[in-house]
Amino acid sequence: VFKFKFDGRLFKGYPGDTLASALLANGQRLVGRSFKYHRPRGIVTAGSEEPNALVQLGRPPHQEPNIRATEVELFDGLEATSQNHRGSVKYDLMAVNDLLWPFLTAGFYYKTFMWPKAFWEKVYEPAIRASAGLGRLSDKPDPDTYDKGFLHCDILIVGSGPAGLSAALVAGR
Repeated sequence: VFKFKFDGRLFKGYPGDTLASALLANGQRLVGRSFKYHRPRGIVTAGSEEPNALVQLGRPPHQEPNIRATEVELFDGLEATSQNHRGSVKYDLMAVNDLLWPFLTAGFYYKTFMWPKAFWEKVYEPAIRASAGLGRLSDKPDPDTYDKGFLHCDILIVGSGPAGLSAALVAGR
């Protein structure tokens, strides 16, 4: 039996479980919030097409955002947190956006936050990005070392049309 944490709560799972299946088996239905209106979201699929169960794995500096819970194999000591909420996933302060839906049409911020112009980059845009963001990157340096890093590529093919496919075939020979 594996022990893992989700949003700070301890759960149990079994070898072969995914994080999503273990959460469902433990009765955890709410795993996130929608991007714009912060409506409650649960797990709806069992594969890579899962749109709702995006979680943050690990703790700083070893953390990774926006990972599908359906693609994470459960292991002992796994730590995951839900994303896209202020407060807890159950009591999201940003859920007030759901009540304001008539005013939050597509691109509303480009029409609403026009004045004063100087506020756009310093005030409006950072606030909008923070409220609509998903996972958070660690602000600590990555302590891991990697075998290789490439700054340049030997061949770069831009485009996937007939010319790009032809160039890729020729380059592959």
